[in-house]
Amino acid sequence: MEVIQIKDKRFRTFIPEADILKEVSRVAREISRDLKDERPLFLSVLNGAFMFTADLMKRVDIPCEVSFVRLSSYEGTSSTGKVKELVGLSEDISGRTVVIVEDIVDTGLTMRQLVGTLQARNPKDIRIATLLVKPDKLQVELKLDYVAMRIPNDFIVGYGLDYDGLGRNYRDIYTIAE
Repeated sequence: MEVIQIKDKRFRTFIPEADILKEVSRVAREISRDLKDERPLFLSVLNGAFMFTADLMKRVDIPCEVSFVRLSSYEGTSSTGKVKELVGLSEDISGRTVVIVEDIVDTGLTMRQLVGTLQARNPKDIRIATLLVKPDKLQVELKLDYVAMRIPNDFIVGYGLDYDGLGRNYRDIYTIAE
């Protein structure tokens, strides 16, 4: 679909599924290469990263585990800057390599808080894999180990990303139509 309507906004195709999957495959190869001697725990940030996590896990070819955490900092089309932890991590990560799998890093505030929470549990290493990053919107310094794509500071939906809970199910990524 070239243009979709979600609530009061029209969106146009921004990144087609084929381009997304090409970059997800690249990230999976990098992770598999870098962590070949580890048994990492992939920590997927719900809800937005569920599609990225599923496609990434199908392509990672090393022994690993997957778990989920749910954080929220968005209302409508903008970040509130306040992170609410909704569902926490139950696994023991002490001495383990953890790969956070995130859909999008924009301000970096959510990721910084999650990394701080995880560091308190004494992991061996924390790495960040993100589908998307908005470099011009970053407010904090973060080491993003695996980045599938860098995008401008536009609001997007699809491939797990939503607008007020809607639009996560689209295969492509869409941006607001002018």
